[in-house]
Amino acid sequence: MKTIDYYYSTRSNFTLLGAGRLNALAAKYKRRILHRPVLLSETMKPLKSIPFHKRPAILRSYAMHDALRTAEHLGIPLLREPVHHMGPVELPSGIVIAGQNAVLRGEEGDVDQLSVQVLEALWLHDRDIADEAVVAELVKAAGFKDADALIAEAMTDATQAELMRNCTEAIIRGVIGAPTYFVGEEMFYGQDRLDYMERALSS
Repeated sequence: MKTIDYYYSTRSNFTLLGAGRLNALAAKYKRRILHRPVLLSETMKPLKSIPFHKRPAILRSYAMHDALRTAEHLGIPLLREPVHHMGPVELPSGIVIAGQNAVLRGEEGDVDQLSVQVLEALWLHDRDIADEAVVAELVKAAGFKDADALIAEAMTDATQAELMRNCTEAIIRGVIGAPTYFVGEEMFYGQDRLDYMERALSS
């Protein structure tokens, strides 16, 4: 099956705004999504980009306003600034990687659904996605049988090394932000480019 390569932060609001549509496009065009969670703190280094929380207040304010405006247009009840917005990334990123690897091993579960649920837990419900109890609920809801085992796998050195490899791969491929999608070697940056991506999928 052909794929869509998907680079994103599990703490990105704009990633959430495109997540449902991405899953729908993958189903429509019979593509498997390859989840590549990344750390924006790593992938943005070559761009010398200022971390979001260190940007001038006027830029942060506009970015949040734009996200809310986009969310309203899409009918998504996005929160402006969840209390848990800033936090550890190892578990929420690692759980998606572990879930994907579990599916590749033939285990039950839906990693596409798991990814969306991690994003929604933060941006719709202000839940702490670095909390193992919260993540266990999301894992079970996505159809995985052994949440404890998957959480343990998410935090292994091997899974965290895969997270860092995703970052290196993203830099090599020219990823400039989240979310970024690839159809073959054609890159689409931003959830507002999903219409263009669909044209590539349909051609």
